[in-house]
Amino acid sequence: MNKKTIRDVDWQGKRALVRVDFNVPMNGDTITDDTRIRAALPTIRYLIEEGAKVILMSHLGRPKGERMPEYSLQPVALHLMELLKEANVKYVRDCVGDDAESAAAAMENGDVLLLENLRYHKEETKNDESFAKQLAGLGDVYVNDAFGTAHRAHASTAGVAAYLPAVAGFLMEKEIAVMGEALANPDRPFAAVIGGAKVSDKIGVIENLLDKVNQILIGGGMANTFLKAQGKQLAQSLVEEDALTTASTLLKAAEAKGCEFLLPTDLVVAESFDKNAAYETYAVDAMPEQGMALDIGPETAKRYQSVIEAAKTVVWNGPMGVFEMPSFAVGTKAIAEAMAKVDGTTIVGGGDSVAAVEEMGLGNKMSHVSTGGGASLEFLEGKDLPGVEALTDR
Repeated sequence: MNKKTIRDVDWQGKRALVRVDFNVPMNGDTITDDTRIRAALPTIRYLIEEGAKVILMSHLGRPKGERMPEYSLQPVALHLMELLKEANVKYVRDCVGDDAESAAAAMENGDVLLLENLRYHKEETKNDESFAKQLAGLGDVYVNDAFGTAHRAHASTAGVAAYLPAVAGFLMEKEIAVMGEALANPDRPFAAVIGGAKVSDKIGVIENLLDKVNQILIGGGMANTFLKAQGKQLAQSLVEEDALTTASTLLKAAEAKGCEFLLPTDLVVAESFDKNAAYETYAVDAMPEQGMALDIGPETAKRYQSVIEAAKTVVWNGPMGVFEMPSFAVGTKAIAEAMAKVDGTTIVGGGDSVAAVEEMGLGNKMSHVSTGGGASLEFLEGKDLPGVEALTDR
């Protein structure tokens, strides 16, 4: 972690302009999961205790530059008031302009102000210079604590850093430190579990990890493409035909680098893509002519579990099957259970993997559950994240 953090600033009386990730799931005005809000509390509370005026900015959903009531952050502000009863929390109905400026000017040390949805302004996602300058005018020091948006070069994630000193919050610091350490200096054996639907979505991740890990365990729909590249018959299973050559290249690269590349040996095959569909388990060499693979089989799950439990560092990104359907969530659950037993570092990144772990109540058994889906994926690819690059170096 070679970036300055909130510990490097004397906050007394200063306005901390903090980018948080309050893009939470909503049902009407009700927040159905406040994990992202709670994840920002350590940074917010530290700034309050240090005497800062804390101005929070976030996006919610994709209003695409329009003021849409269903994407208002007002319900988030009300929830934040309940979580931060020790502080004076206020909300303002815009993130720039006279109202935002007046609300910021009226703050006292230790106060918290939540600005309205950044994406009500199309200039946010365009990283508009004038808009970034208006946001920067609200603060004295910029804090990025939104790892989930760090892969976006938006006005609030990168643009404002051109006009203010820029430091990392605690959540951003942890994300970078934990994942960075795992990739740069892992305890071994180091295993990566990669799932999800498409090989094309994870090519960069796999390529980057081939030089770093001892084993790569493949599941989900992407496993079908690798299996077909080996000449297996997959019936009506999801296969990326235009990624077969890439899959073959990755398999050869893994062999050349001495990285053990594990693919399923059995699959759960359903008659159709339906939660109530009849299903059976087949060895990959004995697939039926009809049906589609929707999960790894029990033999594969057991083999993957043994590799994971013997590892000292495990990174997991992507489910092993269609885990939203209970019948095809068994493989994903097996991975989560194995990771909970690891005597070492376990990192879960990616929205679906995180959802599976949290749904099973195993989040607290992991060393780190990343708050960033696309950001964690790009981090694992070895890409520079604009929101991180914009922070001040030590």
